[in-house]
Amino acid sequence: MLPMHAHRRQFLQFLAASPLFAQDPLKLATAGDALSVNDFESLANKMLPPAHWGYMASGVDDNRTYQANIDGFKHFQLKPRRMIDVTNVDMRTEVFGRTWDSPIFLCPVGGQRMFHQQGELAVARAAKAKKHVQVLSSVTSYAVEDVAKELGEPPWYQLYMPLTWDATEKLVRRVEAAGCTTMAWTVDLLAGRNTETAERFRRMDTRDCNSCHVTPPQRAMYKGLPPDFNPPGANWETLDKLRKLTKMKLLIKGLDSGEDARLAVEHGVDGIVVSNHGGRALETGRGTIEALGEVVDAVGRQVPVFIDGGFRRGTDIYKALAIGAKGVGIGRPYIWGLTSFGQAGVEKVLEILRAELARTMRQCGTTTIAQITRDRIIRTGA
Repeated sequence: MLPMHAHRRQFLQFLAASPLFAQDPLKLATAGDALSVNDFESLANKMLPPAHWGYMASGVDDNRTYQANIDGFKHFQLKPRRMIDVTNVDMRTEVFGRTWDSPIFLCPVGGQRMFHQQGELAVARAAKAKKHVQVLSSVTSYAVEDVAKELGEPPWYQLYMPLTWDATEKLVRRVEAAGCTTMAWTVDLLAGRNTETAERFRRMDTRDCNSCHVTPPQRAMYKGLPPDFNPPGANWETLDKLRKLTKMKLLIKGLDSGEDARLAVEHGVDGIVVSNHGGRALETGRGTIEALGEVVDAVGRQVPVFIDGGFRRGTDIYKALAIGAKGVGIGRPYIWGLTSFGQAGVEKVLEILRAELARTMRQCGTTTIAQITRDRIIRTGA
């Protein structure tokens, strides 16, 4: 038998050779090295200048709603089923008559060239390669027509409504002419917001912003239009006008109450996106996963309900589907991937989340999206 010190030496040699100790798991050489989408966050933080990181990473005021989005998933636990054949998992789902390969979509995020030179174009190529829907922000770095070429089809479009109706009509007509079939009007910023943390990061940034930004900023979709948007006077009558203006599928994005959800359906929307702008609208709000059930119950099966906000794991996505979401949007995770490795980073984020969702479906004995119901989750706390 070896003496005790020899066993100890062998154990230390084993630890030294272990990949867990041999390298920092956050030092990713390639996108393929990532084990979870969170692995990209630290690298993106190191790569971005303070102002750009602050714009993307922060919420409003004390960032409590931002954190509530992430913490909300802790209030739901999964209830697995065993001894079910889970050899084959089918993540396909039908949305507006089209079959999606999975219920995951890429949320609108503005100004993506601040994260990678190719910005929305790299994201479009990743979405095409992995067969996912891309929702393009009104404050996109690249025009919808250019993004559509890279995507291979028109993206969904997220509308920040201009302050005048004439400008709104021109913008909507342009989006229609580009072939977009679905538009989501974002309404959670009509009352304004206080991005305090983002402003703190901006003041930390010692660069000359004119070196990479044009002042005033040139937004591709507002060329020839007044640059300001989000009219504070917009109301349900405004939604009626927008509904009459376009034949595109019209979603309203930024609702998190049953009352507003019912009104939205009464005013003719085709779908609802439960969202609080990633915690970047109202402070001390609920996490979107906690508001989802109220909205789903309010509209029943009249229109599909989508959701975004705080999704980091396949288990998070599964819980939203169980509550009744038709599709689940991710924002910051794919931006971390974009920042870190461009198109390859976005693709890896989608691969990771799809793999995690498929594994969760198997663990819970649900091999199709239709089988994921509220029977598979338990609400554990307020």
